[in-house]
Amino acid sequence: MARYGMSINLTTCVACDACVVACKMENNVPDGYARDWTEEVVRDNYPNLKAELYSSRCQHCENAPCVSACPTKASHIVNGIVLVDKELCVGCEHCISACPYGARYLHPDKYVDKCTFCHHRLDTGRLPACVEICPTRSLVFGDLDDPKSAVSKALKKRDYKVLKPLKGTVPKYFLIKSIIKREDLSDDTE
Repeated sequence: MARYGMSINLTTCVACDACVVACKMENNVPDGYARDWTEEVVRDNYPNLKAELYSSRCQHCENAPCVSACPTKASHIVNGIVLVDKELCVGCEHCISACPYGARYLHPDKYVDKCTFCHHRLDTGRLPACVEICPTRSLVFGDLDDPKSAVSKALKKRDYKVLKPLKGTVPKYFLIKSIIKREDLSDDTE
């Protein structure tokens, strides 16, 4: 059984929003809502400013507070991917409040929606739409338990971090802090 994860290379992402547009189109996300978005984080003081640009989304946590907060079990985990069964969701928004990453929203049809790593594409061997479209190839996806997957190779060869590590959620969305050479990932990226 796979345990999926994703990484983003902070040295190559330009926050162009191609991933956001691809996600909206692939998943029919209504106007005014998003399953993923881009962030710009500026640190330190002038003139020594440091900026990070990156695409963000559900962190697909192993210890997902949104799942434990859901009273109907609509929020659940399959192959390491946090999903919402819209038929079971009653729109109570407990999971939205529980998510420390702001990764969920109440769909206009009154169920909670979020990034699914394009779960519906994986059985056909396709990558998530955001990974497939990324013009800088900053997003990498795969099975974290498979040492030959592109994401496993990226994490093995580079320094990375996760968002809000003290929350204890054990995210499976990793921010890579050093340059990844495409040849380090070989042909597993396609």
